[in-house]
Amino acid sequence: MKVLVLCDDKWHPASNSRTGLAALGTDEWQFDFIENAREWSAERMAQYPLVLLTKSNQVSSVDHEPWLTPEVETAFLEFVRTGGGLLVVHSGTIGYREMPGLLGLIGGVFVQHPPQCEVTITPQGYHPITANVEPFTIRDEHYFMETDDPEAHYFLTTISEHGTQEGGWMRNEGKGRVCVLTPGHNVEVWLHPEFQTMLNNALHWCSEENPDAFSGTEQTA
Repeated sequence: MKVLVLCDDKWHPASNSRTGLAALGTDEWQFDFIENAREWSAERMAQYPLVLLTKSNQVSSVDHEPWLTPEVETAFLEFVRTGGGLLVVHSGTIGYREMPGLLGLIGGVFVQHPPQCEVTITPQGYHPITANVEPFTIRDEHYFMETDDPEAHYFLTTISEHGTQEGGWMRNEGKGRVCVLTPGHNVEVWLHPEFQTMLNNALHWCSEENPDAFSGTEQTA
């Protein structure tokens, strides 16, 4: 399946996501990357069933101008509501606080993070995205998030000396699906076997169209 990846900003080099996604292999996924947001268009995005957003609201690592406009917000909303999948990882939650369309679509926004520290990433209950994922601890930016979507299903917590936060959630939007994973500042996180499993699970879940709301039903053999 083809996946359009939007990556690269001042704090998050494209090499992290490129390396992490390459480790998943190419048997199932074909990743096409946009590092300069000026290369993005709604028409180009419409050629893909799935988008992975791991870019803050900056054009690129060397052009720090915002790239999001009301027209871009509308295109993302239309993309998901008509059946597209959206996976948001780490920096894809930054810089959209004043963008109500994208904020509502994602279901939460980055607020701040303390200095990098040991973060324990823990699945909560059974969800399709945490199937076969065990808790793990790794050095990362511990993202503190603002989340207020009553229809989102939270499946992951992140815990450090600074507190506990929601680290992952899923939500439905029209015919499409949205998943958010907040870990992922360092390439070591992207390459961790448990995170790799979550990424793969999330890509599969987001690529399924016309979902019913996930109820949290326990996994059955």
